[in-house]
Amino acid sequence: MLHRVRSRALPARFRRHRLLIVGCGDVGTRLVRSLQPVPRRVQVLALNSTPERSEALRAAGIRVLAGNLDEPATLRRLAGLAHSLVHLAPPGTASPATDPRTRALIAALRRGRLPQRVVYGSTSGVYGNRQGRWTDETAQPAPLTARAQRRLDAEQALRQWGRAGQGFPAIRILRIPGIYAPDREGGTPRERLQRGTPVLAQQDDVFTNHIHADDLARACLRALWKGAPQRIYNANDDSCSRMGDYFDMAADLYGLPRPPRLPLAQAREQLPPTLLSFMQESRRLHNWRLKRELGLVLRYPTPEHGLRA
Repeated sequence: MLHRVRSRALPARFRRHRLLIVGCGDVGTRLVRSLQPVPRRVQVLALNSTPERSEALRAAGIRVLAGNLDEPATLRRLAGLAHSLVHLAPPGTASPATDPRTRALIAALRRGRLPQRVVYGSTSGVYGNRQGRWTDETAQPAPLTARAQRRLDAEQALRQWGRAGQGFPAIRILRIPGIYAPDREGGTPRERLQRGTPVLAQQDDVFTNHIHADDLARACLRALWKGAPQRIYNANDDSCSRMGDYFDMAADLYGLPRPPRLPLAQAREQLPPTLLSFMQESRRLHNWRLKRELGLVLRYPTPEHGLRA
């Protein structure tokens, strides 16, 4: 007599959806908080290279995986581990125009079952200087800085990976402008205003874009679950102001003096190159895809809303 053998159910940890966050800093931990309470069927993992941060990640309910994007051998354990990936790690500065970290991550993940969905946090800096023009996701990238070029290289590597064929990850790219939040380290203009750092004179000023860190975390989740494969999304709020006007607004809000204004020629002589680079790119970002396709309702539609919160 034949007896039907009942298959034993897999342990719960193998049945849960495993979400891996690479670069789980401020935005990554906000992403996890926005999941609270974390569904029992979702397990959040984070790659971490700094032991002193492990305790905080575990306290947030995150399973910590030791590894370093700059040491590819430490990434082997990631193979086949996650169903979904949110990649928020910066490229590093080892290469002037490429992102070896993202390429090392892809190589490690290729060794096992691939994640089904990937969200990458890029930068709106890949658009370069649009001279104040409105910019949607179809605009041709033209990065002016090495950091933006490295981000674009990471985008291209990920999208090429996703186009490799059936069964490869569905890649979603978020192009992110300036991130702010009152409870984020360095997340408001207050310290810069207290230092009296100048901004550009009205005739030379540039358009700038922002996103509150909480809204960005929610955008990452929306892109993960609702984003289309190979799709790019501008991840900015509804505001569109000139940089000097943004700092004037914040100064008035904090009761601080408005920053001094300098002509561009004088700013080039007085300001450090990194700060000056942000003053030489002007663009106004459309967020239609973010709101219409991903259905994100911004909690903080402008920086004034977010800084007052």
